Amino acid sequence: MAEMTVQDLAKEVGIAVDALLTKLADAGIDATSADAKISDEDKLTLIRHLRGGTSSVKLSAPSDKRISVPSRKRSQLKVSGQRGSPARTVNVEVRKRRTFVRRDPAAEEQAREQEAAKLAEEKARLEAEEAAKQAAEAKAAAEAEAEAEAKAKAEAEAAAAVEAERKAAEEAEKQQAEAEAAKAKAEEEAAKKAAAEAEAKQAEAPKVEAKDEAKEAEKPADSKPADKPEDAPAEPAGPKRRVIADELARGELEAARRRAAENLRRASKAPPPAPPRNKAEEEQRRREELHVAKGKAGRRRKSGRSPSRVRVKTEHGFAKPTAPVVREVAVPEAITVGELAQRMAVKATDLIRDMMKMGEMATINQVLDQDTATLLVEEMGHSVKRVSEADREESLIQGAVGESDDSITKQPRPPVVTIMGHVDHGKTSLLDYIRKSRVASGEAGGITQHIGAYHVETPNGIVTFLDTPGHAAFTKMRARGASSTDVVVLVVAADDGVMPQTKEAIDHGRAAGVPMVVAVTKCDKPEADPERVRNELSQEQVIPEEWGGEYQFINVSAHSGEGVDALLEAILLQAEVLELSAPVDAPAKGVVVESSLEKGRGPVATVLVKEGTLSKGDVIIAGANFGRVRALFDESGSQVDSIGPSMPAEVLGLSGTPEAGDEVLAVADEKKARELVELREAKQREKRQMDLAKDRRNAMMASLSEGGLKQLAIMIKGDVQGSVEALADAIANIPTEEVSVKVVSSNVGGISESDIDLAAASNALVIGFNVRADGKARKAAQEAGVDVRYYSVIYDVMDDMRDAVSGLLGTETKEQIVGTAEVRDVFQATKWGKVAGCLVVEGQVRRGLPIRVLRDNVVIYEGELESLRRHKDDVQKVDAGTECGIAVKNYNDVRPGDNIEVFERIEVQRKVAETAEA
Repeated sequence: MAEMTVQDLAKEVGIAVDALLTKLADAGIDATSADAKISDEDKLTLIRHLRGGTSSVKLSAPSDKRISVPSRKRSQLKVSGQRGSPARTVNVEVRKRRTFVRRDPAAEEQAREQEAAKLAEEKARLEAEEAAKQAAEAKAAAEAEAEAEAKAKAEAEAAAAVEAERKAAEEAEKQQAEAEAAKAKAEEEAAKKAAAEAEAKQAEAPKVEAKDEAKEAEKPADSKPADKPEDAPAEPAGPKRRVIADELARGELEAARRRAAENLRRASKAPPPAPPRNKAEEEQRRREELHVAKGKAGRRRKSGRSPSRVRVKTEHGFAKPTAPVVREVAVPEAITVGELAQRMAVKATDLIRDMMKMGEMATINQVLDQDTATLLVEEMGHSVKRVSEADREESLIQGAVGESDDSITKQPRPPVVTIMGHVDHGKTSLLDYIRKSRVASGEAGGITQHIGAYHVETPNGIVTFLDTPGHAAFTKMRARGASSTDVVVLVVAADDGVMPQTKEAIDHGRAAGVPMVVAVTKCDKPEADPERVRNELSQEQVIPEEWGGEYQFINVSAHSGEGVDALLEAILLQAEVLELSAPVDAPAKGVVVESSLEKGRGPVATVLVKEGTLSKGDVIIAGANFGRVRALFDESGSQVDSIGPSMPAEVLGLSGTPEAGDEVLAVADEKKARELVELREAKQREKRQMDLAKDRRNAMMASLSEGGLKQLAIMIKGDVQGSVEALADAIANIPTEEVSVKVVSSNVGGISESDIDLAAASNALVIGFNVRADGKARKAAQEAGVDVRYYSVIYDVMDDMRDAVSGLLGTETKEQIVGTAEVRDVFQATKWGKVAGCLVVEGQVRRGLPIRVLRDNVVIYEGELESLRRHKDDVQKVDAGTECGIAVKNYNDVRPGDNIEVFERIEVQRKVAETAEA
């Protein structure tokens, strides 16, 4: 592409030259005037600067081919006032946005080919028109020549006729002159004769009479009256009029010749007219040829009268209302002060003043609840109409999903079974035996800390299991599991009996209204007492069938497999009694079991489908998140195309991580779905604003009443949404008297540099639950002095936070990272199985210390070293920068790119100063 000036580029882009010069200077391009040259490299530099910077030019992602460039022009307009008022100056601003599309080489080549074909076609058309034009010119020349010959012949004939007429006129004039001469001579002789007779009579008559008669006889002929033309002589005007007529005829003939010659000259020089393209054009030309005075047809002479002026009355005609205006104000569940004032058509300051009179301090952006807004509207004298956001949300859901078809045939579906019970009672071990896998061995601390969904194929059918955690902090997760299930399996250890979380699980099952099957685990232990479990459960109104109750009790053992088949038969029997069914060929409806944010995959949600079929490519809504299903994975990690009712799967493609328990809907109308998501996001934003305002008021009142409280700010980052929610609720509910606990933020995913910045600004403690900080985040934490603590077991988190809040002193166990090794390759050893070839990148790897396997900064396994070798020799430690071979005990899924973290647990003495700073 040739070089162009700044002025040409500004004209092409559509912005001012000064603005373009400013942007070029910001991009580091040397261009100081409008005539400066701009090359292609300079244009690319400017585009990269605009894409990476904060310019007003909006650039999309690199994959997008559109570039949007805004421009703004300001001018002033003077408006004259009325009734002698001074003129006003109005500022006018014109904003434009121009979008450019990045060209594609293949598209340009195709465009060039199309342009070449178009040029060839245009050239052929021009050649055809030129040939037609030459033919028309030849034809017009022949017609002009024939017309000239005809005109010359007509002129010759006209000249001959004029000459003959002239000769005839001369002959007639000569004859007339001779006749007039003869007549004049006769009249003269008659006069002489009359005079002689008068002289003869004069002698006889008196002199007076003779004198009078002589005078009468001597009078000229033209003195006679005009009413006797026969006695008067003929006037000599006839010959003169004929001469004048001849002169006029000669002049007109000469003018006609000159016009004909001029027309021939113009016709020879002017190009011939193009032939008419259609009948309408031919008819139009014929009308123009027949029109005598072009442009004058239909004209009317303008009247001399000027139009009458319309006088408009410019005075203000507003009449003050005689009665106050009462409006019906729609009040939603949450509304800001400014919006409420606008709906009542009053000033926001007046509304705030009335709120202050009522004892409520508020700002224009403060969110009010429905009751407070209703009271204010009634105090202002208006009527209230309560509006529920749930009705609007329900209408949007119906519009997005579409009409439900009741004619779809329902088919039997597998039962959804939730495993519930107290912590460490063998829930995951029982499910592990059923699934024939090793799930429990990979759990941190031997306990389940997030909900999982699995399906198992048995000889009698498919069963879907939901494994819920048993810790006290995971109450909401157990409640969600009970609400999404068909059958609840209550797990009680035979050596431990009924515990607090056991009673809580019973309450959740009863609240959900689902049947319950009791599995008494650990029956193979010597200290097991199943009858004790039955007695304690009977006190909670859970009566076994053998005692006349309605609950099935199965004695099982996850170690030996005793009673597992009987438990599966009891579950399938209960499901058969329920007659579970759901439509298959219908839009999918389900629930979010768990969600997380994974590096390289983005938001990942574990979805349990209740009705219909969820397929790859479907548009779904999950709470306040929206997206298209990009991939589906089952619990084993295999990709599937679709899942039916009662089947779990991991879904990729959502815009964010939904809350655990959110409803999942497959929608047909994408526009309605977006409106629904925006409504839910607005509701969440308003709820956060209300909670923030409430926290501020409570903190202010507490500081005023108690003289100020110590505050402990905490930021939580976890691996899954359910664990983060449970931690936030548990920490916020710690009973405190001297310290105010505030959860600044709680999100899923690894700890990033922005999280450290927020924690530094809030003076917060960062808790990493099964996640780690990356290199930039660790460096930023060291520079800012932010305390980052890593945990894998919720017991340690709660104990640590409880001690920190209550101010108890003593020893605490902390994990100190000794070293980190990066897995470069994996080898197969005969004795040890898979051995990871590693490079120690930080610290040192020492034998005898516990380790964790990290994948994308997320803990996937915790255990210990089985072997540490260097050059086929067993060593005790390996320092940083040195290669070594590591074998992880009871774990063979180490992959290249994983990190092996070696840590040690140490006990440190707490200090009051550290507790206050935390």
